[in-house]
Amino acid sequence: MASLDDLEPGLDAVSVLVDPVRRAAYRVVAAGAGPVGRDEVAAEVGIGRTLAAFHLDKLVDAGLLTVSLARRSGRSGPGAGRPAKLYRRAPGEHVVSVPPRAYRLGAELLAETVVRLGGEEALFEVAAERGRQAGRAVGPGAELLDVLHAQGYEPVPDGADIRLRNCPFHQLAGDYPPAVCGMNLALLTGLLTGSDRPGWRARLDPRPGLCCVLLERTEGTRQPSGDKPASSKDNED
Repeated sequence: MASLDDLEPGLDAVSVLVDPVRRAAYRVVAAGAGPVGRDEVAAEVGIGRTLAAFHLDKLVDAGLLTVSLARRSGRSGPGAGRPAKLYRRAPGEHVVSVPPRAYRLGAELLAETVVRLGGEEALFEVAAERGRQAGRAVGPGAELLDVLHAQGYEPVPDGADIRLRNCPFHQLAGDYPPAVCGMNLALLTGLLTGSDRPGWRARLDPRPGLCCVLLERTEGTRQPSGDKPASSKDNED
């Protein structure tokens, strides 16, 4: 079980985000469609390149970002210039609870019990109902991207569709993919139904680094108010 000593790595990582400028830099990288450079962060946050580099490297040291080197021009060899540092969000997650709690262990035990008892259909029914309740709470007037953000999915438009950069059940989905991905699909289907989104459907479409569910337009390619069409490359979590 978790102890206060076990919390220290998570506390160290999260404490790095207390600084508002550093937090803004992290958000720019996390929202990027691919690796993000220092110049892009500096421009988005409104700070100098040197200060952006300082904050980005602090985020790397804390395990929140990963760094790679590449030439943005695509050229190589003499005269191509030095490779630039590029940043992307680290795949790990950091959870802090004071006093210590073991919610993940509880979720793992419940998921394994469902699988052993063959209770996936009941799980999907419960997830669908919970999704409908959440959808009815926000109603059809809320913008779909905002609704998904509120559920922790980090949606990004992909043409007429919406992909989800974050799976709120990432760890469980890796351990129990059929049950948890099915639960996620049922939850999102219920969310669309409850919030009255007849032009959308949820379906499984696993991609590396993305949530396993795709939200797909079913009535042409017209976007509802607030859901602006844009192309987006696949992102890694």
